[in-house]
Amino acid sequence: MNSTEKLRDIIKNSSDIVFFGGAGVSTESNIPDFRSSQGLYEIKNNYKHAPEVMLSHSFFKKHTEEFFQFYKEKMIYRNAKPNKAHYSLAKLEEIGKLKAVITQNIDGLHQEAGSKNVIELHGSVHRNYCIKCKKSFGLDYIMNSNKVIPHCDECSSVVKPDVVLYEEALNMDVINKAIYHVRNAEVLIIGGTSLVVYPAASLVQYFNGKHLILINKTTTDYDNRASLVIYDSIGKILGEVI
Repeated sequence: MNSTEKLRDIIKNSSDIVFFGGAGVSTESNIPDFRSSQGLYEIKNNYKHAPEVMLSHSFFKKHTEEFFQFYKEKMIYRNAKPNKAHYSLAKLEEIGKLKAVITQNIDGLHQEAGSKNVIELHGSVHRNYCIKCKKSFGLDYIMNSNKVIPHCDECSSVVKPDVVLYEEALNMDVINKAIYHVRNAEVLIIGGTSLVVYPAASLVQYFNGKHLILINKTTTDYDNRASLVIYDSIGKILGEVI
């Protein structure tokens, strides 16, 4: 029995599956990741500062216009569509096997593919809020603003994307929800992440279920703990299996 057949067999015999995904899930929808050779941190751009600086809370506060220039150009991919991984996971949830998708991505493609219980560790580009009166705005409001910096139509304060920037803490309610699902999963499938970004990567430590499945193009520090490791495209593998 090869790896794909093993994965198919595990999924077939499980009804409490949780998926934890990283940037590799979205790269197959032509959204660049951060750390690969073609990632956001490695590709030259015309900005004076490194991406990790420009995506920090302090940069947002001190250089708001530059932040939004970079954010709109490099973090928003409105033409991106869900790929086989997104649709396969939505199907698994539809038939009652998948209990939750935990994602480090902020693009909303899991929901677009049909997934309902999506736990977004780092927020979403589709949610934005006024930093003063907390009024909510969609992505269109940000992108269609006449000015680089979007302002609230109620109180005129800056509208901030509901994404977790560097120097900002993750939402503890979101983290606790993710921990709950990982702890109660029989099968945890991890895909498209090198498991180096903390605290998100530490979620794996809460898993006490039967099968830990890793699907990634490169090795991770958790490979030796897994029931099954597949070095391949997450979309390709899930598309074949589900």
